[in-house]
Amino acid sequence: MSSNTSPTVGIALSGGIVRGFVHLGVLQVLDENDIPLHIVGGSSVGSLIGYLLAAGLSISEIDQLSSDLGWGKMASPILPYNGFVSFEKLERWLIELLGDLHFEDLVHPFVVSATDMETCEPYSISSGRVAPAVRASCSVPGFVAPTWVEGHLLADGGVTKNTPGEAVRALGADYVIGVDVFYPTNRRVLGPLRYGLRAVEMMVQRSGNGREETDCLIIPELGEATFFDFRQREALIAAGRTAAEAKLEEIHRELAALPAFLEVHSAQIYAD
Repeated sequence: MSSNTSPTVGIALSGGIVRGFVHLGVLQVLDENDIPLHIVGGSSVGSLIGYLLAAGLSISEIDQLSSDLGWGKMASPILPYNGFVSFEKLERWLIELLGDLHFEDLVHPFVVSATDMETCEPYSISSGRVAPAVRASCSVPGFVAPTWVEGHLLADGGVTKNTPGEAVRALGADYVIGVDVFYPTNRRVLGPLRYGLRAVEMMVQRSGNGREETDCLIIPELGEATFFDFRQREALIAAGRTAAEAKLEEIHRELAALPAFLEVHSAQIYAD
């Protein structure tokens, strides 16, 4: 809990593969409306966007870099033992771009949500090398090979904690904004299979109850938006902007009320 009257604001960015471009639209709106972000957390693609933000890149710089993203930049085919592709290229790209940074080197406190494939438990990373942690968090099990980090075999954080609101709050955030881009869709063209896919999306969306640990949850209207087609980038960014703009009044109101709340509770803590 902050000891002064200026609240610490965190953001938790969910996984959602290509839908991660939505996060960029949300960040654009928050930046344009002077809503500060002090602590960052992400799962899967949310950890990728979150890393660029936590490293101190501007929103325009992240926008420019993300325009060059594609499967060829991230993935390499491998023998299908642990996965069909490896995200080693993604890890190398991040190191070439930013250097082989450690969490302690970042401008903002940052936490990556991953999944331990041996213990079947969520695994949060906020120390050590960042690029391998992001690679692990983005590695969808069964498709992308998991990777060893800190002695743990780690894969996509969306499996166990898709919106890491709790992890962001644990780093000291007084107010947590969550962005959930894994909203289930109803794909009518798939016939009865659409319900099975929708059920899987429901489970991933709610994994880890991290959504419940946010103070403001932004859920864009995505319809049948892609998880895989990078050509929908601009439409996804626009959807993020629309969803964030709809929440601006709520965020401003709650942040304005929060300092008084923090002041009262800080006084109670010191009195005790």
